[in-house]
Amino acid sequence: MALDVLIVDDSAAIRKILQRVLAQTEIPLGTILEAGDGIEALERLKANHVGLVLSDINMPNMDGIELLTQIRANAAWKSIPVVMITTEGSQQKVLEAVDLGAAGYVRKPFTADQIKEKLVGLV
Repeated sequence: MALDVLIVDDSAAIRKILQRVLAQTEIPLGTILEAGDGIEALERLKANHVGLVLSDINMPNMDGIELLTQIRANAAWKSIPVVMITTEGSQQKVLEAVDLGAAGYVRKPFTADQIKEKLVGLV
């Protein structure tokens, strides 16, 4: 069964890189949706069934921590695995995301193998 994925990052370049990295994994992919911040991501989630969210932490308008909080608070979305992808140097933000229910995290710059390793067992 193909997996629909939502990639959330304020950098269009990072979103494209993540799409390419996902294509290199052996995960059968369906639709890959994109959002530039947490607000856009919530709109995509309302309109689409998604099986995985890859989200940056630091974004304008609504950051990844708030997005994760909103996903976990919604009964329809709370079981969706969310992997944080971040340049965040502060271990505190990363630990906060894990405490809120993130399935894991990857630091930028990342490799295809790092992404694949985080997704094994999640999907």
